[in-house]
Amino acid sequence: MPEIRNQGLSINIGISAEDRSAIAGGLSRLLADTYTLYLTTHNFHWNVTGPMFNTLHAMFMAQYTELWNAVDPIAERIRSLGHPAPGSYAQFGALASIKDAPAAPPKALEMVRILVEGHESVARTARSIFPLVDKAGDEPTADLLTQRLTVHEQTAWMLRSLLEE
Repeated sequence: MPEIRNQGLSINIGISAEDRSAIAGGLSRLLADTYTLYLTTHNFHWNVTGPMFNTLHAMFMAQYTELWNAVDPIAERIRSLGHPAPGSYAQFGALASIKDAPAAPPKALEMVRILVEGHESVARTARSIFPLVDKAGDEPTADLLTQRLTVHEQTAWMLRSLLEE
């Protein structure tokens, strides 16, 4: 990733430029996954129907709100590492590991299944960045990743529970 340089000042935070670039690349994938999952969850909030409407409508709202609040800290960490944060649909599409929401709204329980898979995928993306972060001694990013993993794993469990018979 290209580093941003201001007034000829280089970043000297105790993490090498190479490690900062690799971590920022991983965080860019996490940001793309988070934003894509946010859009899917918000889409499902708008379009859910059926006997579980009230429950899922409220649950999806809580989830998309949490995801919306997560994108800024991820993007700001990328910036703190000296790199531009991706912010276009084209960039997110190229970086995301999860698929966009289906064009036609699926049935309610299929929405739940899609969101389980999405949260698990974002958790895998977050987990994949840890070796880079550990190598660089990047505690702020490790803390951010731990927080995101907690949310995604817990949300996947809660959604998965709705699919049990």
